[in-house]
Amino acid sequence: MKVLAIVGMPGSGKSTVAEYFKNQNLPVLSFGDLIREEILKRGLEITPLTEPIIREEIRKKYGMDACVKLSLPWIQAKLMKNSFVIIDGIRSFSEYKSLKKEFGDKLVVLALFTSKHIRYKRLASRIIRPFKRDEAEARDYREIEKIELGGTIAIADFMIINDGLKEELFQQLETLLTNLVTKVS
Repeated sequence: MKVLAIVGMPGSGKSTVAEYFKNQNLPVLSFGDLIREEILKRGLEITPLTEPIIREEIRKKYGMDACVKLSLPWIQAKLMKNSFVIIDGIRSFSEYKSLKKEFGDKLVVLALFTSKHIRYKRLASRIIRPFKRDEAEARDYREIEKIELGGTIAIADFMIINDGLKEELFQQLETLLTNLVTKVS
């Protein structure tokens, strides 16, 4: 059994990777969706302004590992039925430490790296939640300074450089999945 946690800067391709794994019929939990659900529950619009406010409120209430605490029952239930569970979008180093404490060697962290200029271009061209360059840059700083994202990327077990085409990314993911399945068997 493995918990594969995906980490990366905004625009690095985490959602694309999560979608790839969903298409492989693996259970995927998006920490970002947890935040967006809370925004909608409050009757607010999901925007580049509301997301960090609500994310920080939730972390203030539950701790920097709030998303892990809130989703642990789901993860454990899925592990009872599946050999893999995918977590899309761990961010804080506290989230990593909580997952590591809970799952030990079952936790595998995949970091996605994408050059800043490519990430900013991707973020600007999004249909849902597009970011202007200054918004993307401000989000980068927030995630590094307030959310401890750098440490989580640095501690990753695997890194994929995602500066190319989706097909190249998918090929790297297929290789990773094959290697992980071999190690699980």
